[in-house]
Parts: sequence; C-alpha cells; structure tokens
Amino acid sequence: MAWLHTWVGLWFSWLLYTVFLTGSLALFAEPITHWMTPEHHAAEAAAAAQENAPVDRARRLDLAVDYMARHHPGAGMWEIWPVNRHHDNGLSVYWFDKNGMYADAELDPATGAELDDHHDEAGRATMGGTHFVNFHYMLHESRFGVWIVAFATMAMLVALISGVVTHKRIFKDFFTFRAKKGQRSWLDAHNAVAVLTLPFQFMIAYTGIVISSAQLMPAPVVAQYGSGMEATRLYLAEMQGEEKPARTGQTLAMPPLEPLVARAEAMIGQSARAIVIQNPEDSSMRVAVYGWNEASDALHNISATTGMAEFSAATGDLLRMRPAGGVNGGAPALTRQVMGDLHMAPFGGLAVKWLYFLCGLAGAAMMGTGAVLFMVKRRAKLGNEFGAATARMYRLFEGLNVAALAGLAVACIGFFWANRLLPIALENRALWELRCFFGLWALMLAHAWLCRPRLAWVTQLGLLAALCLLLPLLSFVTLGDHPVAQIARGDWESAGVELTAMAVGVLSAWAAIRLWKKPQSAPAQRTPRATQKAAA
Repeated sequence: MAWLHTWVGLWFSWLLYTVFLTGSLALFAEPITHWMTPEHHAAEAAAAAQENAPVDRARRLDLAVDYMARHHPGAGMWEIWPVNRHHDNGLSVYWFDKNGMYADAELDPATGAELDDHHDEAGRATMGGTHFVNFHYMLHESRFGVWIVAFATMAMLVALISGVVTHKRIFKDFFTFRAKKGQRSWLDAHNAVAVLTLPFQFMIAYTGIVISSAQLMPAPVVAQYGSGMEATRLYLAEMQGEEKPARTGQTLAMPPLEPLVARAEAMIGQSARAIVIQNPEDSSMRVAVYGWNEASDALHNISATTGMAEFSAATGDLLRMRPAGGVNGGAPALTRQVMGDLHMAPFGGLAVKWLYFLCGLAGAAMMGTGAVLFMVKRRAKLGNEFGAATARMYRLFEGLNVAALAGLAVACIGFFWANRLLPIALENRALWELRCFFGLWALMLAHAWLCRPRLAWVTQLGLLAALCLLLPLLSFVTLGDHPVAQIARGDWESAGVELTAMAVGVLSAWAAIRLWKKPQSAPAQRTPRATQKAAA
C-alpha cells in the first residue's frame, strides 16, 4: 500500500494539481469573466438596474413567436427568453438547426428584428472564466481530455484509500505540525491538508467521475438510444423524465403564451426564465415554462433545477409540473442531479463557494506537498529506482514539480495580464489569450529544467508574487480602474479578483523570501546498497 500510494500519487500528482487549481478558480468563473470584460460593466449595471423594471412580456413573446414562425417554421423546438438577464435584459430565441445543433439569435425587444451578431463588438473577445472550467475537466481537448482527467481521478481515489490504509497515526498526526524540520515538516503539511479535507476530496473525485459517466461508459447509452446528437438529447430527456411528443401533421395555431406563462409562475413560485415549445404549430404542441433560480432558492436547495410547468397547447391542460429544486425522472435522475450539484456547488451562495475554493486549494496543496515530499526524501539519500537513469529521473521530477506548482500559477495570472495587454481589436483575441497561458507555462517548464531547482523555485515564486501584486496597477494603467474605485461603486466581483490576486502575491513573496534565505541542502548521496547495485 505504501508503494502504491507513493508511485500512483507521484505520477498523477502534477496533473491532479492542475485540475484542482483550475477547478478552484472555475468556481468563480462568472466574477473572472466579469473582470475580463470591463467594457461591458456599464451595460451589466444597467441590466441589473432594469431587472425588476416593468416589461411588456406579452408583446415580447408575440414578437419572438412571429420571428420564429417566419424564419424557422420547421424547427422541432422553439425556446424563448423574454427577459434575458445575461444579455442586457434583451430578448433571445433558440432552436435546433438542420444539423441538430443548438442555434440562437438576439432580437430587438421593441421591434422583434434580429440584431447583428457583432452588435457588442466594443467589448474584448475573451474566454474569461470559461477557460478554467474547460481546462479543469477536459484540458481544452474535446476528444480525449475528459478521459485523461477521469483516469487521473481514479488514480486519486486509489491514492486516497492507500494513504488512509498506510497512515497508522492519521488522526494523531493531524494535530501535529513540526515547523522547520525539513522532510518531517513536509510530511506533516501533507497529512494535515489531506486529513482535514478527506471527505471533500473523496466526494469531489467520485462525483466528478459520476457526472461524466455517460461519456466515459457510452456503450449502454448507445445500445439503448443509438449515437449522434439526437440520441444524446433523447437520453438526457428520458433521464429528466421528459417525453417528446410525436407530430400529428395537423396544424394548430399558436395560442397566446402570456396566460400560460402567468399560470406557470403562480404554480412554481418563480418568475419565467424560458418558454420551450415542442412541435410548434402542430396539434401535439406543448408549452413548458421554466423559472429563474434566485439567490434565495440556491440557499436552501442542493439541486439547481428550476421550477417547470408544461401545458398542452391544444387544451391548456397541465401535463407536468416540477417544483424548484425537484427532478423529474425518478431516482436515477435525482441521483445524477445531486451528484452534479455537489460537484459544482451552485447552492449555498458565496459561503459554500469559498468553502469549496479553500478545500480545492487544500486538495492542490495535498498533491503539491506529496510531490515535493517525494523529492525531499531523496535529496539526502539517492535511491536506485531507475537504475543508471535515477539521477536524471529525479532531475526530471524536480523540474516538473516547479513547473506544475509554481509555473501553472504563473501561467494563470499571466492569462489575466494577457487580457489587459492584448489589443482589443486583435483577430482571434480569445485564442491569443489561451496561447499566452500555454506559452508562459511552457516557458516556466523550460526554465525549471535549465536552472538549478532552488533557483527555479525562488525565481518562479518571485515572478508569481510580482504579477499578482501588480495586477491592480495594470488595471489602473490600462483602464484607470482600481480596487478602491471598484468597491466604491459596488463592483465586488472585480475587486474580489484583484484583492485575491494580491493575497496570493503576498503569500508567494513570503515563500520566495523564506526559500531564498534557507541554507542550501547538500547534494544527494547514494546509499551503500544503491552503490552496490549500480556497481553490479
């Protein structure tokens, strides 16, 4: 078990560290995106101010239906967002195109005319916080990324279980930390963060695998539903207890939507977010009204599902209803929903997000201290795990430790710097931000292998500290904005990003200074047994 814990933990520690760090940042994807789109701040504030303003929803629904009837009469589904909080309180419509792909259009709420796709070009193109979300679960690799992360997550479960079995004094050592003791201090730190967040680590790893189960084990789904986008939608619809009616071929005029929407709001106790029309203009037509999840709903519902009421368009009869937080489809759908929500933490407000953020960083620290501990053990006593190549392999591990732990953090804050420094009109700007992230990370890896380990650690931690501490100054130089002004106008999302970066900068500077002042350890020596094996 000790051997299994050591080597499974080592080989996957670097990847798992990146998954945990970017996953922790992904929890605040929306504030990060807000910070990275400063040109939209005024529009977002105006939309928030108009959120409760009177809206002629009946007219907006009529305009949306008229647009869909003229431009997409053959679509099997129409979806209307009469008040889109994510698009300046605008009017949005969605449908499935001929290729089965989700398509959308923004309409003028006053006239129903389609707006140009580039009507908000004044803003900078960016992936924002979505970058950390995508990298967290699929490494920006759509075909194999999910498999790679899932395999590493299974390895993490193996390492966790073997670590618990191996550690004889797991609870006693949790209350023990011996500072400035070299290897002993690293082991104490590794044990403390692991034991303190052990339930969280098990939960986050297990739920991460479960919510991707259909993608990781597609054979049962393909056997039952077939392959392709339509089969996937059918599977998800049945999992959620949704039944798509068959078209009859008999024409049915679209009924007034506003009375149905008002009835649905009274039933589910939420304001209407989306109106989904199945088989529009057919006698089998159904109208489903989905609600908005407010902050109060997220505080007491683990499940993030919104309320829903579905009606027959022909008779107006209620066909199905789901309360906020409820799930249609029985126990399998409920289990899947709760697993997903436990993993992504849409409930509990900021308190739960910060709790997940800290536990996620503790998970990253568990991976990082384990990788460092492996090398600390071998600095004073060189083993012989890889024969004649042992010294070279250890040097490889040292470089990976620096690049994965400090280098990834430098790349993450570099992503923020690229957002401010790249020209707004740059073609493929969002892609260039991503290139800056991976390019800077590659430079940190090269630097870690070209420099002595101790110098590499000090340099990259120092660079991380400088980039984090100077981020507010960068915003001031490029935008004339700073945390004091952000707090004064109530923009806590932008202020939170910059203040958190400064806190990370202070910690990184402290670590760099401590490491710089620490006496350099003596080079590793071969043990007599290892020397004899090498001679043989």
